[in-house]
Amino acid sequence: MRPVVAPSASLPRAAHLARRRLPRRVEERKWSTPLAKQLYEAISTTGSVPLASYMRMCLTGDLGGYYTGAVGQGRDQFGTKGDFVTSPEISQIFGELLGIWFIAEWISQGRPSKGVQLIEVGPGRGTLMDDMLRTIQRFPAMASSIENVFMVEASRELRETQKNLLCGPDAPSTESNVGCHSPSKYGSIPIVWTETIKSIPIESDKTPFIVAHEFFDALPIHAFQSAPASSPKPSSSTPPTPPSPQPDSTAPQTPDESSTPPPMEWREMMVSIAPPSPSSSSHAPKSHDEPPPEFQLVLSSSTTRHSRYLPESSPRYRRLKDTPGALIEICPDASLYAADFAARIGGSPAHPKHQPRGAALILDYGTADTVPVNSLRGIRQHRLVSPFSAPGLVDLSADVDFHAIAEAATLASDGVEVHGPVAQADFLELMGIRERAEALAKAPGVTPEKARDIEKAWKRLVDRGVNGMGKVYKVLAILPENDGRRRPVGFGGDVTEA
Repeated sequence: MRPVVAPSASLPRAAHLARRRLPRRVEERKWSTPLAKQLYEAISTTGSVPLASYMRMCLTGDLGGYYTGAVGQGRDQFGTKGDFVTSPEISQIFGELLGIWFIAEWISQGRPSKGVQLIEVGPGRGTLMDDMLRTIQRFPAMASSIENVFMVEASRELRETQKNLLCGPDAPSTESNVGCHSPSKYGSIPIVWTETIKSIPIESDKTPFIVAHEFFDALPIHAFQSAPASSPKPSSSTPPTPPSPQPDSTAPQTPDESSTPPPMEWREMMVSIAPPSPSSSSHAPKSHDEPPPEFQLVLSSSTTRHSRYLPESSPRYRRLKDTPGALIEICPDASLYAADFAARIGGSPAHPKHQPRGAALILDYGTADTVPVNSLRGIRQHRLVSPFSAPGLVDLSADVDFHAIAEAATLASDGVEVHGPVAQADFLELMGIRERAEALAKAPGVTPEKARDIEKAWKRLVDRGVNGMGKVYKVLAILPENDGRRRPVGFGGDVTEA
């Protein structure tokens, strides 16, 4: 759940211009964070900004973004003391089963002896990769085939946390044009950190195994609403239209053109400044309750460059255009990542690959076949809060459009096919989560209390309730094209020797 897009560089200049022209009484408004003030000053100068720009600044902005310093030194976003708990933090079994999934793919793809890459985007504290590597160590032939482990992480603080876990705090580091290298605690497997996946070369002879867990949900989204098209304003040089003659009541009548529904167009949802609440005054008493939203969504008064292009990029969106008030969310970055994964696995016109190899596993919450709507949420201290309050201190996420990811992957490469999405509960149960939990509970030295914790944890991961993780979270796999002859483990298939 870690975006790796670069923050906008235009806000500091806009903020400087705004600061010189703000009236004194407006500057007295108290802002919850330095980032909130910077956003306010920029919007005051340039006008409302796209939702994606707001999300990008809140999550990875250079002035106190959520994953780039706003949380504060010594505070962890993850875990019971942070803002949310992810599946790897709930149970070690989660990462172990993902490790087993990639081992099964390695076997099914002929047990390559070299050139294997493990790539994780948005690796959090490194817990998932740690559990995967520990599991892979039980299969020495695969472990020795791993050339590099790439950790794609934008946050300097999280990179340090990952290094301490995977390599040890005293592990040496070297720099290259790809990123920072350190030897892992798992034998000779090197770990490489990079801020963007684009820094990792796409090589035709590699076997990339890619995992993205709670990553796509934090990528910036654009939101659009269908509305009647704006009437073009008459030019000043256009001569006035002469009055129409009065109709002859005896002549045949034609339909009134005014009864024809106007054409529809997409308008973009923009982020604007919310009116100040009494608590935002410098003289208002301080409250420990949730701060009021400082920003709000507004509908653009006309089309924008994004609304003219993005909703036209797929027939899924185009067919909704003529529905008045239809809402859609689109994540261009998600499609770019999916296309990158597909090119690494199956090749592309820009990166030909004689034999498709590798696999990608995407685990996140979102929709399987519908377009996400009104899904933006803020999370702080394990509670849902307004995504427009305390920018930089609130985690932002939105539902993942798995259909759009599958579409982008298959369009990017003829050498891949997509399986799923399937419910996380189905995937984990097929992978053997119950059996692994029972084995852990019976291990020597496990107390009855610890055994109960193990049971509680795995059942939480497969909970099929309305908001249960087993139902809300879904799993999608991108594999080398094989005309559907081989289904992967966890998606109805079994291990198949190549």
